[in-house]
Amino acid sequence: MSTDPVDLDLLAEGELTVLGRIMPASNHTYLCRLGPETSAGDGPQAVYKPTSGERPLWDFEDGTLANREYAAWVVSEALGWAVVPPTLLREGPAGPGMVQLWCEPDAEQEPVDLLPEGPVPPGALHVLDAFDNHERPVMLVHEDSEPLRRMALFDIVVNNTDRKGGHVLAMTDGHRYGVDHGVCFHVEDKLRTVLWGFQGRRLHAEERAALERLAACLSGPTGDDLGFLLNGDEIRATARRLDRLLSAGRFPDPGPGWPSLPWPPF
Repeated sequence: MSTDPVDLDLLAEGELTVLGRIMPASNHTYLCRLGPETSAGDGPQAVYKPTSGERPLWDFEDGTLANREYAAWVVSEALGWAVVPPTLLREGPAGPGMVQLWCEPDAEQEPVDLLPEGPVPPGALHVLDAFDNHERPVMLVHEDSEPLRRMALFDIVVNNTDRKGGHVLAMTDGHRYGVDHGVCFHVEDKLRTVLWGFQGRRLHAEERAALERLAACLSGPTGDDLGFLLNGDEIRATARRLDRLLSAGRFPDPGPGWPSLPWPPF
């Protein structure tokens, strides 16, 4: 999938009209209409996260989350996988921030799910066993699909510390978008994800080719773009994670010293 230039033009220049705040997001997150109101009252929408509404975090520099969201889209585009919906930095009603095209997921699809304990369904991968709030045994699973493989690899490269199940959007056509990338690109290994079902699997040839292409781009135009969004240490750490992934040739296992799952997982 490729980004439609019309989408980017509308994101960059379309009027932003706030329709409401998205709750219970940790940072100020608004659903907006893009462009003038149509006669039917519908049309393209976007998620707007102003920098002024970012909550300070102990492990990320203040006021950088919008930049990290945009940097995630830059990496997604360099990979050619369209993991992240079209995303830009721009002015909005509450000041500068991140604006991302709203992508309505298919409510009938559950790429990440919590199921009663039992056999893993065909086409799914087991992540872990647990107990729900009524002490009933359950298991966390996700689909075994190419779009989720690519998202899992993307998360490894950008060091995503918050890949919840609710951050995976299932499109009707089978594509999967990932959203909420404000806590990525830390210099320390902080990967937390629900997509551990692929651990240990070898990279496909197409995946390796895309990762090698990104590695080359990091020393060229993509690295230049990221230089306006991240600091030098964060860009170098991204390159190291990419080299490590290519050298191993397979999906990693969870590492010690850091929680491997986000909380809550959805």
